[in-house]
Amino acid sequence: MTTIKKKIAYWMARIMMFASIGTTGMLTAFAEGSSENDPSADLSEVTTPIVGLVNQVFNVLIPLVGAIGAVYCISLGIKFSRAEEPQEREKAKQHLKNSIIGFVIIFVLVVAMRIAIPNLTGWMDAATNGHTT
Repeated sequence: MTTIKKKIAYWMARIMMFASIGTTGMLTAFAEGSSENDPSADLSEVTTPIVGLVNQVFNVLIPLVGAIGAVYCISLGIKFSRAEEPQEREKAKQHLKNSIIGFVIIFVLVVAMRIAIPNLTGWMDAATNGHTT
């Protein structure tokens, strides 16, 4: 059961990483490609659906990650409080620490990407209008 939870946390982190890298890559490619070919190109038709999709995904992910993290940490806290042997207690304590750190990192990455999207969009718009930032 523990390996399933680790795999879920691992894949959630990977999905978030690839989503942020993919979004950044798409915006960069559109901004650089259009400014070289046509400096007056307006890419808002392309970026608006992408940014809207990413925002919708983040609107679902932030509460979902928070809820999963809370439930998982509560279950590990119960496991820690019920542990009778010192080895079990230490093992449960380590699992609890690792899960808290992992969920905080995932949450921070989601929030950081949410903050970075407007800046990336602004940078891309400035690049398509012939300005350099």
